[in-house]
Amino acid sequence: MAGHSGQDAASASLTGGQNTSSTVTDTTTATFGQDVITASAQQPVLVDFWAPWCEPCKQLTPVLEKVAKAAAGKIKIVKMNIDENPQIPARLGVRSIPAVIAFNRAQPVDGFMGALPESQVRGFVERLVGPLNEEENLLAEAEALLAAEDPVGAAELFSVLVKEDPGNFPAVAGLAKSFLAAGQIDSAKKILASLPASGERDVAILAAKAAIELAEQTAALGDTADLVRKIEADPTDHQARFDYALLLNSNGERDAAAAALLDIFKRDRQWNEEGARKQLLQFFEAWGPTDPATIAARKKLSALLFS
Repeated sequence: MAGHSGQDAASASLTGGQNTSSTVTDTTTATFGQDVITASAQQPVLVDFWAPWCEPCKQLTPVLEKVAKAAAGKIKIVKMNIDENPQIPARLGVRSIPAVIAFNRAQPVDGFMGALPESQVRGFVERLVGPLNEEENLLAEAEALLAAEDPVGAAELFSVLVKEDPGNFPAVAGLAKSFLAAGQIDSAKKILASLPASGERDVAILAAKAAIELAEQTAALGDTADLVRKIEADPTDHQARFDYALLLNSNGERDAAAAALLDIFKRDRQWNEEGARKQLLQFFEAWGPTDPATIAARKKLSALLFS
């Protein structure tokens, strides 16, 4: 996973450093028995017969790899160059490429020829192993564990997804949030620091970054009861109300946190260079655009802005 060493090191500290093996390998005439026949006793093995000069083969390869990832370990893809290894394809009657033959329990059980579209390749694999929704299920399970305040369990699942696909930005963000929930802010920051440029503007990544920034802000604040006393003594103490909003958010009281900031905005829009509005926007980014608290507070903010 080139370019993700910081991410690997951080995830290992919370998940034990488990790894997943590749589902796409090369085989030869000499290793076909072990790579395909023996391996198919554990899971279906799809043999992709190809050649360097075959343009349709180049189109099929990324499709096979994507479907193999979606299968989450249920299948294995083995590629055989027919120019270098003509004996096996000849025995199997492969006369044109690309050709894919599926082996299960040491026997060829199905196959297809040509560079099929992803939907058809996915359907072919689903006939062998069932629906390919493992990644979505695993992500949902990890998010549920995080919401249930089990950051260690969530991190284990997020880590599996990230190791399988470093470009799975929701999983990367979830792994960072898991560290954050475990109180490991520095580890969370390291995970996001190793991201490629393509992930910088991803919604899930932006939410994780905003959550980290909020956690750092909150760490320097005082006691909740003390802030409440300040606000009761002086309702115009906007800084106390602002800090109180941050603490409310850190305790998961999103509606109350938004209400505190909206109160500041109603009293003095320009306070601290529109600090209340800007902090609300950061809340929205951290919570996500579909969170009920985001939707409700955004409506109230819009009403104030355009009243």
